[in-house]
Amino acid sequence: LLFHPLSSFCQKALIALYENDTPFTPQIVDLGDPADREAFLKLWPVGKFPVLRDEGRDLTIPESTIIIEYLDTHYPGATRFVPGDADQAWRMRLWDRVFDLYVNDPMQKIVGNRLRPADAKDPTGVAQARARLQTMYDLIEREMAGKTWATGADFGMADCAAGPALFYANLVEPFGGDHKVVRAYYERLMARPSFARVVGEAKPYFHLFPQDAAA
Repeated sequence: LLFHPLSSFCQKALIALYENDTPFTPQIVDLGDPADREAFLKLWPVGKFPVLRDEGRDLTIPESTIIIEYLDTHYPGATRFVPGDADQAWRMRLWDRVFDLYVNDPMQKIVGNRLRPADAKDPTGVAQARARLQTMYDLIEREMAGKTWATGADFGMADCAAGPALFYANLVEPFGGDHKVVRAYYERLMARPSFARVVGEAKPYFHLFPQDAAA
């Protein structure tokens, strides 16, 4: 697995690997290092991680969702990430998309803005991203009432997406006091051994996370 421990999408793939104790070789990529970047771009020209390289099957698999589905198909374990039932499967994929597109993406917009020079800040985009996160907190609060995990009683792919997305989202746009269901779900995710391990492995890199809360 080519990845960086601080990346939310990389953490999503790592959770899936740790859930089933799937053996793999971790390879941290530093995109700021010219040699690392050149080697990574040769493998995946888009330049985004994580990327899974399956040498045994001579395949390169990008994108966290696709990596998890690939693992579920070719290296299954006790935790199945996408249910076999077709209706349950599309619900799992829907919530995976919800956390990726409507929680992770706006969170990254806020973080990315903190890294911009002062004359390139995007306050309008940040305000829109914060509004989107609040909308999603409200949606999760309503839709997850009475559920243990994203789609019901079983941990799955959507929960792999939710852990990192909510972890970072709560840093830039904290859950409100009226989001008790969201907070309880987040605490269950934090207590999950696979995600706790991911957070622990990211801690040495937390100093790289931009902390300017006013941005």
